[in-house]
Amino acid sequence: MRLPRARLTLSTMLFLPLVAHSFQYPTILHTLKNKLHTATQRLQHHLTPNLHPVSSSPLLTLHKSLVEIPSVTGDERAVAEWLATYLTSKNFTVETQSVGDFGEAWGTENCTSKRRENVYAYYGSRRDVHTLLTSHIDVVPPYIGYKETSNAIYGRGSCDAKASVAAQITAVEELRAAKDSILSPEGGDVGLLFVVGEEVTGDGMKLASEINPGWKTVIFGEPTELKLAVGHKGIAEFTVRAEGRAAHSGYPQLGINANSNLIKALYELDRVELPSSKLLGNSTVNIGQINGGVAANVIPAAARAVASVRVAGDLEETVRRINEAVGGVEGVTIEWFPTPHYGPVELDWDVEGFETIICSYGTDVPNLPGDHKRYLYGPGSILVAHGDNEHVLKSDLFTAVAGYKKLIQESLNPTRRAPALYVEKIVELEVETAAEGVEAQTEAGAAAEAVEPATHHPVVSIVQKEKVYVGDEL
Repeated sequence: MRLPRARLTLSTMLFLPLVAHSFQYPTILHTLKNKLHTATQRLQHHLTPNLHPVSSSPLLTLHKSLVEIPSVTGDERAVAEWLATYLTSKNFTVETQSVGDFGEAWGTENCTSKRRENVYAYYGSRRDVHTLLTSHIDVVPPYIGYKETSNAIYGRGSCDAKASVAAQITAVEELRAAKDSILSPEGGDVGLLFVVGEEVTGDGMKLASEINPGWKTVIFGEPTELKLAVGHKGIAEFTVRAEGRAAHSGYPQLGINANSNLIKALYELDRVELPSSKLLGNSTVNIGQINGGVAANVIPAAARAVASVRVAGDLEETVRRINEAVGGVEGVTIEWFPTPHYGPVELDWDVEGFETIICSYGTDVPNLPGDHKRYLYGPGSILVAHGDNEHVLKSDLFTAVAGYKKLIQESLNPTRRAPALYVEKIVELEVETAAEGVEAQTEAGAAAEAVEPATHHPVVSIVQKEKVYVGDEL
């Protein structure tokens, strides 16, 4: 029998050696597969047709209008006025709340002398709605213009947080327009609140708390990668100041070098161990600004550094440890900013169907006090927010609308389940004592059960507290 002749093509000649070699080195095929996948993704990004042109989508059109209006913190009036007009055209009842000049909240050096407004909207005449959706309309500088690609939208605020603003409005509009709408025709179910100043002092949300008619659920919009946030770290900012005495650099003994003292203080700051938590992990310190001295040939008389701490543990203990570490350096003092200054924030995440996330950035959540439920959710990633390539995927915007609708529905008609609360779990351990101390003899995985003590040693009971989530095995 005559076998058919094999055809050797260029691709076959290149592929066969790899196959043969892979029997000795299996990782080669794995590496090749990963590279091929990466290349395919890059090609897809450039070759995928524009399935969601902005002009054909009310959601994307709304998002575009918001992003195209510059609204760096302190200069939000134009976007607030546009938003109020838009919501009025969609049959919302709209209230605006004057927040005041940016300079009143942040200092005269940054004052823009432009009035700023929060925007509160709801259907009908009932302003005391059950569920509130809220986000912020200010952005960080500098302004970056709007740009669309086949699958993404770029520009300042495209992600943080005008993506949330557009998705929240669209979610409420779609629920309202649905044939079997869960929203009452008389209103009173859902409202929208869009505030200024979140990126700096949170003055917009702090003032908005004065108009709180008793919201039962508040859904905050921030870039959480379409996941429900379990919690986020707190934040506190401070200035470290070093005072010295100026002198000629050729005679350093006649002066006191403020820079040297500041460096010693910052060294101690970097070394300090701060409180942490199982939920949020470690607290972190960022030394963001350093200034000192007037010239290379002058002993510096003054120096300062501005730093922030992302607080994962107890706020008061965090402040105490930093004060102790920095205050131990001669000629150095520390001054804490009055705002932002808050500890860790725990959130509600008891809605099924969402992945969860823990955030290290700050939000307006602690600026709206009350006993309402607090959800944090939105499209986009914080990893690109504030950067020169800030963007959001178009698909994320559409997914976020569905996510907000689900959260609204759950807030109005909650599914009955055990609440996802962060509680203390009491575990009693039986521990044997020895002459040198106490040795725990419990087995892994059996912490809640007494363990047979070793011979010749008396047994004592120790109560151990652990924080767990309701729903975990107790």
